[in-house]
Amino acid sequence: MSEQMPIRRRHYRFAVAGVSTALATTAFPAAYAQTEPAPVPAAPVAPVPAAPAGSATTTLAPVVVTETALKIAIPLSETPRSVSVVDQQELIDRNVQSLDDALRYRAGILTGQFGADNNTDWFKVRGFDAITYQDGLRIYQEGFYQWMVPPYGIERIEVFKGPSSILYGQAPPGGLINTISKRPTDEARGRVDAGFGNRNYRRLGFDVSGPVKNHDNVQYRLVGQYKAREGQIDYSENTRYYIAPSLNIDFTDDTQLTILTSFQRDNGRPANPFKLAYGTLNDTPFGKVKHGTSYSEPAYDRNQAEQNQVGYQFRHDLDDTWTFKQNARYSHRELELRSSYVLARVGERRGSRGLVYRDGQLDAWTIDNQLIGEWQWDNVENTLLLGLDYQHIDQEGQEGNLSSFGQPIDLFDPQYGNFQPIADGDLVERQIKSKQTGLYVQNQIKLYDRLVLLGGVRYDMADQTNTNRTAGTAQGYDVDNYSYTGGVLVNAGYGLSPYFSYTESFDPLGRTTTAEDQYEPRQGRQYETGIKFAPEGWDGYATLAAFDLTETNTLITSPAGFQVQSGERQSRGIEFETVGYIGRGMQLIGSYSYTDAEVDQSEAVRGARAALIPRHQASLRAEYQFAPNTVLSRLKVGLGARYVGESVDGNLTVPDYTVFDALAIYDVNEHWQVQVNGTNIFDKEYVASCDYWCYYGAPASVIGNISYRW
Repeated sequence: MSEQMPIRRRHYRFAVAGVSTALATTAFPAAYAQTEPAPVPAAPVAPVPAAPAGSATTTLAPVVVTETALKIAIPLSETPRSVSVVDQQELIDRNVQSLDDALRYRAGILTGQFGADNNTDWFKVRGFDAITYQDGLRIYQEGFYQWMVPPYGIERIEVFKGPSSILYGQAPPGGLINTISKRPTDEARGRVDAGFGNRNYRRLGFDVSGPVKNHDNVQYRLVGQYKAREGQIDYSENTRYYIAPSLNIDFTDDTQLTILTSFQRDNGRPANPFKLAYGTLNDTPFGKVKHGTSYSEPAYDRNQAEQNQVGYQFRHDLDDTWTFKQNARYSHRELELRSSYVLARVGERRGSRGLVYRDGQLDAWTIDNQLIGEWQWDNVENTLLLGLDYQHIDQEGQEGNLSSFGQPIDLFDPQYGNFQPIADGDLVERQIKSKQTGLYVQNQIKLYDRLVLLGGVRYDMADQTNTNRTAGTAQGYDVDNYSYTGGVLVNAGYGLSPYFSYTESFDPLGRTTTAEDQYEPRQGRQYETGIKFAPEGWDGYATLAAFDLTETNTLITSPAGFQVQSGERQSRGIEFETVGYIGRGMQLIGSYSYTDAEVDQSEAVRGARAALIPRHQASLRAEYQFAPNTVLSRLKVGLGARYVGESVDGNLTVPDYTVFDALAIYDVNEHWQVQVNGTNIFDKEYVASCDYWCYYGAPASVIGNISYRW
């Protein structure tokens, strides 16, 4: 056997942590490069920032390397898993306002099913729920304690589709959404934004970064934003203050530390989109309920939240083979929520109401330790990942859930004020403590630059105690679990890479059976096969995947009326996604998804079609940068279309719909830029979904922005 040699092919350090970028050999015309300054390109199709239009300088098409799918830096074309990426340039061009909005044009992801919410991000991936991470560490969204990630502070978003427990522990089987925060840059740069739009939208933002004076090994970044807007529901609104300082220190070429912090406050009234099928999907003698009709109490409802976090990412190259990485974060969120909503129809025109009350806080600590070894011999490259992570969450406070709040309200002409505030005797003192410790091993072997083999195993110890302090009772779980994964990918040449993978997930249930026995964790298993296409010479990629995803141990209703753990939820589907440049200056983003999701509802009703999930989704977005040396050379325009097929809720069928988006961006000069973005530009009124309640889709949104960059 030949002498073992270390390899450093993935050990690059850029300002955007979690991404490494190699440059392909294909030149890309500078006239069509993105004008937004960026330390590195952050998506498979985003060209490296180039000189202004007309310059003779050329840039090279990037090959993006992601860490979300495997926790090791590896090109997407060598990853035997489905991953979608939204880079910062797309976030800027589309002027994305929320995390779920950012994923509208990606395959297999359903967003907007509950309209435009102002205090929660909603996702369905492959017919299941997904878990949200930030910088590789979980952000906690327990019940109504929903951690919100402002897109203005995001460098890019990566979506790992399917079960992710092999690397991340307990999670639903749909997938994992990982947001990457903006990081300090080696060069001085900045921008200031001022925005305005319909529904009284206004925004001020700033983003400055660069090296600390007289300390080239220390870089900083400061991102801040003020944003306010009225919601799609009458009387709803939200005002947000956000600031995110970060600092990077290069102690040596082998040792780096990045400190990440953020502080955010939201004040407003929640947008409760809950409506009944009566008056939305179904006709009535009184016509249809108006889109913005509110069944809340404007003078009583409120949503006040404060969230702060402090964390770091540390990396040290022990030698030419081994690297140690440690990511850690402490998060704190306080919430004061009063949220009333319509519950059921109690007459031809009237509906009863309920109330959600929360007043408490959530503290979370999470840390992930990784030891990565990379070496090669002959035509074999091997990457070994050893990991130990720990998560702890402590949530406590008062809560109330009323199924009868105030007097019934007129569904078509609501009058407010006929209620009494929730009484102290209806409140419960609750504390939830959760812990998870995970050990994981993953190994990837690359043979002859053609064949990639992947295997991994993880062992988790997870427990939770849910204590009702008022009643003096507690429930919870204490489980151990093994998760496995495997995959194979072949570089077949001409940019084609067929692959096959198997992944697992587990999701504990914090309840017990009627016999006070602990429920088993819900288990997810996915088989996936597909092909990736990313040839040299094309700044873009295309993927085609077929999957079979099953969750077992699902709770269903027994003939006796109580829940038993003998159900199953299954989703099978096909996804196609492409992002790339076609011709000179034209970028296309297209997707199609077919998702057949079924769920057991009871021992008598098996394999019913799952609510909310459409079988068909498709989208296409085109952006065109006009050619240089023409009158319109500084103008970029875009148009997008999003189709969502019909969905069901029992015997109800929700019709399909198509909405259109548009944008126009004009570079006044190298510093000033103006843009206008519109979503649902024809203001189509439609029911987005039904799941007991029905939800109107988001109405038209028009936002303008003026930015100054340097």
